Amino acid sequence: MGEFEKSISFDGRDIRLKVGLLAPQAGGSVLIQSGDTAVLVTATRSAAREGVDFLPLTVDYEERLYAAGRIPGGLLRREGRPPERAILTSRLIDRPLRPLFPSWLRDDLQVVALTLSMDELVPPDVLAVTGASIATLMAKIPFNGPMAAVRVGLVGDDFIINPTYAEIEAGDLDLIVAGSPDGVIMVEAGANQLPERDIIEAIEFGYEAVQDLIRAQQDLIAELGLEIVHEAPPEPDQSLSNFISDRATDEIKKILSQFDFDKTQRDNALDTVKESIAAAIAELPEEDPIRVAATSDAKALDNTFKDITKKLMRRQIIEDNVRVDGRKLDEVRPVSCATSLLPKRVHGSGLFNRGLTQVLSACTLGTPGDVQFLNDDLQQDQQKRYMHHYNFPPFSVGETKPLRAPGRREIGHGALAERSILPVLPPKEQFPYVIRVVSEVLSSNGSTSMGSVCGSTLALMDAGVPITKPVSGAAMGLIKEGDEVRVLTDIQGIEDFLGDMDFKVAGTDSGITALQMDMKISGLSLEIISQAIHQARAARLHILEKMLQTIDQPRTEMSPYAPRLLTIKIDQDMIGLVIGPGGKTIKGITEETGAKIDIEDDGTVTISAVDENKAKRAKGIIQGMTRKLNEGDVYVGRVTRIIPIGAFVEFLPGKEGMIHISQLADYRVGKVEDEVAVGDEVIVKVREIDNKGRINLTRLGIHPEQAAAAREQATSK
Repeated sequence: MGEFEKSISFDGRDIRLKVGLLAPQAGGSVLIQSGDTAVLVTATRSAAREGVDFLPLTVDYEERLYAAGRIPGGLLRREGRPPERAILTSRLIDRPLRPLFPSWLRDDLQVVALTLSMDELVPPDVLAVTGASIATLMAKIPFNGPMAAVRVGLVGDDFIINPTYAEIEAGDLDLIVAGSPDGVIMVEAGANQLPERDIIEAIEFGYEAVQDLIRAQQDLIAELGLEIVHEAPPEPDQSLSNFISDRATDEIKKILSQFDFDKTQRDNALDTVKESIAAAIAELPEEDPIRVAATSDAKALDNTFKDITKKLMRRQIIEDNVRVDGRKLDEVRPVSCATSLLPKRVHGSGLFNRGLTQVLSACTLGTPGDVQFLNDDLQQDQQKRYMHHYNFPPFSVGETKPLRAPGRREIGHGALAERSILPVLPPKEQFPYVIRVVSEVLSSNGSTSMGSVCGSTLALMDAGVPITKPVSGAAMGLIKEGDEVRVLTDIQGIEDFLGDMDFKVAGTDSGITALQMDMKISGLSLEIISQAIHQARAARLHILEKMLQTIDQPRTEMSPYAPRLLTIKIDQDMIGLVIGPGGKTIKGITEETGAKIDIEDDGTVTISAVDENKAKRAKGIIQGMTRKLNEGDVYVGRVTRIIPIGAFVEFLPGKEGMIHISQLADYRVGKVEDEVAVGDEVIVKVREIDNKGRINLTRLGIHPEQAAAAREQATSK
């Protein structure tokens, strides 16, 4: 195929597509560009591997620093492991793409998005999502697309499509909507406590733009003379399914309606039924087709049994409006909370329980020097003063696995919880601490990410962080059979695993701060999404009420082991004086006082120490060094050293001047030691500041009232 270009214009923005130019050996490729941001997206298909019983789809988003005209740091001067933002973008591409492949497809699929150029206006992530759809179509992979994504921002009262970085930063909404011809398939958003109606309107606004991109892809395929591939699924052998269904249906129904069973009891009961089926199959003749089907594929029995369980569970919800634990469709599991569970060496802690899901969150308060610099991706000069990290150990689901570094799931859940809390954090000027929250999932049975949001809120309030409002979260599920739809509140593990949707909504009593919707079907109508969002509000407020019964406002006192921060502002031209040559001065202050000192470019100085007195001592030294002196000012000082021609006096912390021997008394002084000794307290006046900044002091001409005022000021410090 030769080179082909197409331009798409919508909402005042242009997106340019080039196919047939780059990556000719990939299954399909497209260079998608808007402004100076250009992303190469490829899709490649390989033959299925033996024994694979799932869709082996790999999505990788890669950034190259040359795209922004930068050279990587570090010893090797080349890109290393993907930064967190790149991992989140990989997930963003995967989530709307995966449900559109046929459920029976077992071929290896890989989508790679490579950012080749990036400007300061256009984010590459939504371009990569749409590019993944085009590359898949070009590769002739069976696909229920096209699919596309747009970003929606809210600046003032106006929604805008694909806002710039500056518009995202200035607005109250950062929402990504992905959709297919069948409806919305993925939503990801951070919001500044926006009401539900605004979020729903934004999703609708975004999906209209998505439809424009879908039509453009359909036109592109037609212009290239290609067709969207719809391969026929393989004919399944129903003999094993019928055998298991005949013997297990009644038992599975009975177990699913045993509402007093907890997760472990239910799983054990289902395993017992499955084992009896396996024993019955083992008694069949070796040549029996059912036994052959079960033994030729090691996972055939497990997969078939799961399919039957899924069908029966969904039917129970659709027909009886009852869930496997007996809850109503809009009912939340029992909630309990605790704070200060850990000793105060941990600055704040919160334990959140919802059903069998349990999350322990710990909050650590750090100094401005603990800020995280995001300098390993294409975004320049970005910092994070709030970090949320999510851990999911294997014991949380009763399994044994090697412990590894955080994977994509852990990073994604941590980012969602972080985004949920950001809108309620106090501004840096009010609370200059760097904050880290770690959520440890101790038990998992559905929606641990929203459990992390709730646990984080408890931990932050326990640590004394003055958040503007507490945040809670709930996960909504969906069962859709034909025209019958049921939205489920607070889904548990089996409903997530066997359902059609995982829709997480977090927010305060005023509005939504974050949401994330993932589908397992090819699209969802706006009416159902609206129902889920409104139903989630009732769940969030119910959970929030339980949290506030445990702690209703941030604590007024912090842990005695948390650093105490003092902040002052100095003139920018004084920064060098405080730091000193090679950092000598600031290092000396740190060694003398034991306090940690951070200085920002605007002259903001933050002094921290667990012992507040140490911080005050360092603050006094810096204030003394940077105070503007005037001739005639009177101070109480202390003699620090003596030389033949005079005495040096420290009259402000870190600030010395000299009294010439002629200024020690109003009569002739023979020796300095006759008048003062090291350590003596003296009243001095600034006589002169010479052109080199040296300060000359005097003891002469000081009025008694000036001396009294100086002593009073020194005593009050």
